Amino acid sequence: MSLPFFIVDVFAVESLTGNPLAVVLDEGKLDESKMLAIAREMNYSETTFIRSTDPQNGGYPVRIFTPTKELPFAGHPTLGTAYILLQNLLNQPLENLKLNLPVGQIPVRVNRDEQGNLLLWMQQNSPNFYDNFNPHEIAEILGISPGQIDYRFPIQAVSTGIPFIIVPLKNLQAVKDSKIQREQYFDWIQDKRAQEILVFSPETYNPQHQLNVRVFAEAIGIPEDPATGSANGCLAAYLSQHNYFGTPDFDIQVEQGYEINRPSLLYLKTDIAATKIQVFVGGKVLLVAQGELV
Repeated sequence: MSLPFFIVDVFAVESLTGNPLAVVLDEGKLDESKMLAIAREMNYSETTFIRSTDPQNGGYPVRIFTPTKELPFAGHPTLGTAYILLQNLLNQPLENLKLNLPVGQIPVRVNRDEQGNLLLWMQQNSPNFYDNFNPHEIAEILGISPGQIDYRFPIQAVSTGIPFIIVPLKNLQAVKDSKIQREQYFDWIQDKRAQEILVFSPETYNPQHQLNVRVFAEAIGIPEDPATGSANGCLAAYLSQHNYFGTPDFDIQVEQGYEINRPSLLYLKTDIAATKIQVFVGGKVLLVAQGELV
């Protein structure tokens, strides 16, 4: 059985940046154990499997695996898979499509930037806001001083599909200093709904960007992720909920991955409709390689 696969960089700044993703066209041929084995073989943070190139209920069925488990949703796999469907597998130009994921249908639309490059946007599910956390506990887990946390805003768990703990920091040095203290971390998360942590600051490497972000996902075997669409969707909802920029609506650029030599750029937008926060996450996708699994 020969299966086509593609390697793409999602939220890329240029070639060989961003977050790498493997996309496999399996057309429903693989069972769960085989998909997990392929994800381990690829050894990226996620590998996706397109179950059919024929729409079902208006969307294309997709499953997402890390090397250790299946995920109900993830951001960069959503955009990367949509890109492969649009550019390589579907024989018609589309400006919108939907992916059928375990969390539901996720719409993706196609725009272009000022240079004419494809820019893909996903609308994430409406956010849920959960627990607030003690800054001193989080500081100990991150190996930083409590004084490096921005106390004007809460440390809070937010989900648009997968929950993340959002931690506001004062400056770029605080982001750089953050390092998961594994023993304290794994003890602390045992009874927590959210286990992955996003830290951010308004100070950036690139002055054209509005925020710098790091994401730690040790609980699912990813010490640090270079670009995380799901986590940044939660961040966008958090920023809107707490008026971080003085307004619930904004359109910003967020950098991630600089600390692990995979610079990435994510576009975040929010819109308030009928008292609900609508979250949009966008970015560029670049094809790196393609081949066949034999």
